[in-house]
Formats: sequence, structure tokens, C-alpha cells
Amino acid sequence: MLSRRFPPSAFYKRASQAIILVSSLGLATSAVSANGKDDPKNNERTAQQRPVARLIATSTQGVSPRERPRLVARVSSTSNYVSTNAASVAATGDERRAFELVNAERQRRGVRPLILDGELTRIARYHSETMARDGVLDHVDRDGLDLSGRAAAFGLHGWRALGENIAYNQGFDDPTAFAVERWMISVKHRENILNSQFTHAGIGIARAADGRIFFTQVFMER
Repeated sequence: MLSRRFPPSAFYKRASQAIILVSSLGLATSAVSANGKDDPKNNERTAQQRPVARLIATSTQGVSPRERPRLVARVSSTSNYVSTNAASVAATGDERRAFELVNAERQRRGVRPLILDGELTRIARYHSETMARDGVLDHVDRDGLDLSGRAAAFGLHGWRALGENIAYNQGFDDPTAFAVERWMISVKHRENILNSQFTHAGIGIARAADGRIFFTQVFMER
């Protein structure tokens, strides 16, 4: 079960394991014919026209500590994306804008701004690209890794805690602003965004073949 309260500093200073806060986002929509009855053909037409997003339950399933090392080793040895020399990437224009919108929400409430981190951007973009390619919105990727597993596979070190928000949407005039807006409406996502103990973050955005846009934001406390 996820807690809305972050561990007291005295606790995580003693602890050797990090706390992973995960949440997921969306808004379910459906297409209905003019007479109020479902029409498969109409559903197919309107699905391409109407803005859509996805609602899934908060993720509580992670990867078992016993299984994670094997998965991390496999991904690290086989994924070209993970094994590239660059430890970080530069944010795209849309990724930077999403990051700035998140920071604006923090500053509006008197919370210190996050630092944009290239390593976290790389991890976030990798997960968004994986979700876009597979058409699945989930905190656990197709390799069986959750956020902490991906962090290990990418060689991320020196962190005390991580958090992750994910979302997808399609058909909105400003999908980036919409994603941040919906995160702020959702209690769990908002808690990650406004958590004063997080110091760094990165956002990754990827577009699927069907036009859906996937968002991942990874938060970190050093």
C-alpha cells in the first residue's frame, strides 16, 4: 500500500533501501451513438476524433528483490539504449516545458523547484518509449522491471528515494499541459509533484504509432 506520507528523515538515513512512490494517471472515455446505444462503427470513428486518456489503478506490484538482479543484468547486457555511453540526455522542448509546468506548480505553493536531471530524463524517456511501442500504460515494463529496477539497469546511484508519474493522452490541443493538469488533479500524482523532499526530476515523452502520447516523470531525492 502506498502511503501519502514520506518516511521521516531519521528513518531513511538509517535505511539501506529506498522507498519507491508510484502512481499512474488517466481519464476513461467511450463513444456512444446518437440514439444512446453502442455502435461499433461509430465507436471506431469517434475514437479517432475525440480526446482520450487512460485510467488505471495505482500500481502496488513491484519486482521481487530476489528477481530484480537477474532482470537488471539481462536488460543491461541486451539493451542498446541502456548500454550507450551517454549517462544522460538533453530534454526535448516538450519535455522541458512539462518540467517547467511542474516546477510552476511547486513554486506556486512555496515548494522549492526541482533540478532537471539528464539521467532521470533518459530513464523517463526510455519508459515512455517502451510504453508507446507496446501500447501499455504500466509502471512495470515489458522486461519486468519497475522504477527501481530501471534505475539499477541504467546505473543510477546516490539516490535516497524515487517517485514516478505516468500518463497518456490523445487528441488534445496541448497534450503536455493536459498531462500535468491531470496529474495535479490526482491525489497521488500531486503528492509526488509537490513532495518537498524530492530534489531532482526528469520527464520523458514518446508518441505511439496510433498517435497516443505517453508521459513519464521520474522524481529523485539525493
